[in-house]
Amino acid sequence: MPEIRHTPEAPTRTQLLAPGDRIDAHRHDDHQIVYAGSGVLAVTTDAGTWFAPGTRAIWVPAGCVHAHRAYGRLRLHLLGLPARTNPLGLDGPAVLSVSPLLRELILAYTGGERQETPQRRRMRAVLLDQLRASPQQPVQLPAPTDPRLAAVCALLHDDPADSRPLSALAAAAGVGERTLSRLFRGEFGMTFPQWRTQLRLYHALRMLADDVPVTAVAHRCGWASASAFIDVFRRNFGYTPGAHGVAATEPRALPAVAPPDSAHR
Repeated sequence: MPEIRHTPEAPTRTQLLAPGDRIDAHRHDDHQIVYAGSGVLAVTTDAGTWFAPGTRAIWVPAGCVHAHRAYGRLRLHLLGLPARTNPLGLDGPAVLSVSPLLRELILAYTGGERQETPQRRRMRAVLLDQLRASPQQPVQLPAPTDPRLAAVCALLHDDPADSRPLSALAAAAGVGERTLSRLFRGEFGMTFPQWRTQLRLYHALRMLADDVPVTAVAHRCGWASASAFIDVFRRNFGYTPGAHGVAATEPRALPAVAPPDSAHR
């Protein structure tokens, strides 16, 4: 990632990003929680891409170089935490499940008056308690390092509906099927079918954020039927793709929103 900016303090605020807006690669000396109140958020590091709809948040540890990308109209909630405050005990990025209570705490803490008060300190303490209890979710696309694995991943990124089995993809990349299977497990810590499901969910979220109909999303991302897509989506995100826009829409307007032209931190 070229031209990496160093912003020592991770901001705590809410800002709006238009579809396709990016926040270029940067790093903080603080930890940061990144949450999409509406739209879909993708956070990219050297290790891969983490993505989150409204039921997930992304943990970015201190010092981690990362970039943001908005899909759909994104209301981005940023919550900075000092490096000494690590409620999750994590030294790498992660996707966290966001309960209804944690969601409301994030919205209130990042969108309201940010003057330090006893009430705000109590809110922060409850928020940290909720973060400690948040399970991690496998919503990630790791970045391949082996060129043979990268070639296969590129084929499916270009066409997530490609339904060829691993043997056919291995032949197209000039690598043995067993070798390719080992590469998926060794580099990504998941099987090929598990990785392909993550890839398809990633593309599905992007399309849903752009208001593509559910049936079309299912077809373009390679599911045999809309019902099969709906089932996988519900099991991964806790709601149906048809409810995606509703689930990712905030229940109220929030003050103190930074304008889009400040999308640089």
